[in-house]
Amino acid sequence: MDISTLSKQLDMPVTKLRAKMRAAGFYVSPKANKIDNQLAKQVLNSFAPKTSAQSLSEVEKEVKLPKVLSVKELAQILKLDVSTVIKKLIESGVLASINEEIDYDTAAIVASDLGFNVSEKMSETSRLGIGYVSEMIDEELKTDKQGFIPRPPIVAVMGHVDHGKTTLLDTIRHTSVVEKEAGSITQHVGAYQVKRGQKSITFLDTPGHEAFSAMRARGANVTDIIVLVVAADDGIKPQTIEVINRAKITSTPVIVAINKVDKPDANIERIKKELSDHGLIVEEWGGKVPAVNISSLTGQGVEELLDLILLQAEVLDLKANPKGQILGTVIESHVSKTLGSIATVLVQNGTLNISDIVSAGRAFGKIRTMTDVFGKKVKTAGPAMPVQLTGLSTTPEVGDILRVYENTEAAENTASEVIKSERAKRIQSTKKIHSSGKDLNLIIKVDVRGSLEAINEALNKLKNSEVRINVLEEGAGEINENEVLRALTADATVIGFHTRLSPQAAKLAAQKSVSVQLYSVIYELVEDLTKQVLDMMTPEVMRTDLGRGKVLAVFRTEKEKMIVGGNVAEGKIRNKAKVEIKRGDELIGSGEILELQQHKQTVSEVVKGSEFGVSIKTKDKILAGDVLVVFEETTKKKTL
Repeated sequence: MDISTLSKQLDMPVTKLRAKMRAAGFYVSPKANKIDNQLAKQVLNSFAPKTSAQSLSEVEKEVKLPKVLSVKELAQILKLDVSTVIKKLIESGVLASINEEIDYDTAAIVASDLGFNVSEKMSETSRLGIGYVSEMIDEELKTDKQGFIPRPPIVAVMGHVDHGKTTLLDTIRHTSVVEKEAGSITQHVGAYQVKRGQKSITFLDTPGHEAFSAMRARGANVTDIIVLVVAADDGIKPQTIEVINRAKITSTPVIVAINKVDKPDANIERIKKELSDHGLIVEEWGGKVPAVNISSLTGQGVEELLDLILLQAEVLDLKANPKGQILGTVIESHVSKTLGSIATVLVQNGTLNISDIVSAGRAFGKIRTMTDVFGKKVKTAGPAMPVQLTGLSTTPEVGDILRVYENTEAAENTASEVIKSERAKRIQSTKKIHSSGKDLNLIIKVDVRGSLEAINEALNKLKNSEVRINVLEEGAGEINENEVLRALTADATVIGFHTRLSPQAAKLAAQKSVSVQLYSVIYELVEDLTKQVLDMMTPEVMRTDLGRGKVLAVFRTEKEKMIVGGNVAEGKIRNKAKVEIKRGDELIGSGEILELQQHKQTVSEVVKGSEFGVSIKTKDKILAGDVLVVFEETTKKKTL
């Protein structure tokens, strides 16, 4: 949503809104003109005036919109003329006819601009399913309290890059994952379950690099407890603050793990002070936030951390119904050459079984195999258990809700609804009004679907009014010949992240000179794309006025050149500089100095009060009495 639209809804100037958002802990880039809809809703909930009763007119202004609808249907829901809706669509940069379908995001922006309070009709196909899953579990809890039993806590390990999150999980699991991660940065969410005595804890390992904030949000949305890892030798960083703010927004309990306390430059008290500055006051300082000193490398304090997690879980009284309706969230997905589409699913309610017929986003199918986090085949998966499953028609998106259906037809119908929504969104994006005609076309292939979130989020930050970024195709798996051919016809660049080209695709790309860029580290990909966008943008031209000269005589007139003589009235005249030709107050034309002479000698510049002769490249006729305004231009690359 545009920040300007949000400011209108809150009846607040944009500058004041930005200041209030920063003060409340909502991180928004100073250059950003848009924020994602989920964050916009959180800001609205925080800043909108709270009233005990609403007037009839306010109630009438509240609308619920489906994921996909036609322009005509939107007008009917809003009780407005179709022409009004179409006009507002055009103002928002969208061309759509009366019967064309638009997606929820587009419809919501239009409705908001027209003064309506908008919410989405919650459906079982909703992404980032915390809202839907929580609603369903709460409804079930009202009718069948006896069926609910304690479940393991779901814990997200979060924090800044290189503060030791993955090493901590490595210590807990006694396995080595950290060395496999490119650049020692976790590239996608991993889900792991560990035993502590007779109890289990499910961990989510979320990336700390800036580009992965959407993935951290997803991790936080299915989380009961956040373990915030802060390096004792480094302190609070941007991603640390982001986690603190998200915990406040979602009211998720936090346990602080102060890591690397074994380092000689560790300063534990400084960390506690910085945490308190951001509203996170540890118990030792009189607050309510548990904190433990740890060393991921030596294992110091890790046992105490696990005990704190289980103690917090008891306080939260976490429950689920293993016999209730089956609900889960897709944590990750990718394509295997031998097994096809593989999805990592965190079961949140009910018990998932082999041969269950399921849908998750646009994917559906009968579960063929299920494996736990250690790669062992299992037949069932209960609440808070992460499993990898096969048998789906395609790879679902991360954050998709998984549900079980009685038959394949019902599951396929649900998946079709999502596909229809995505198609409408793609069609709408191609109809965006754009005047500059500069396009960066991309085809993106990744190892796992979660990486697409990070890349798309980085691309959103590169959006500007001059260069349009078009993702023509995206998916998981290796780059094939069809994608190279499409890149050739669309003048697109193929981006591969943690994936490779098939031998046939590599040969074709070389033959046809198709640009294929492969990456294993996210920030290298982001840097290269940023450079590409900046190189496509028209440089900013800076003008520096040098001086003025009055033309006293015209010596020679040629087709595209004139030789004149004059006197420097102001400043100086410099060789090779640009000129404007003025006659009185009227601008006659322009040109460029080819040669500057003084006393029949070529010189670099002539100063005020001196006479000169000059050869000027111009198509315009210069007369005696005209004034030459002399200036220089330098170019400066634009920034995003």
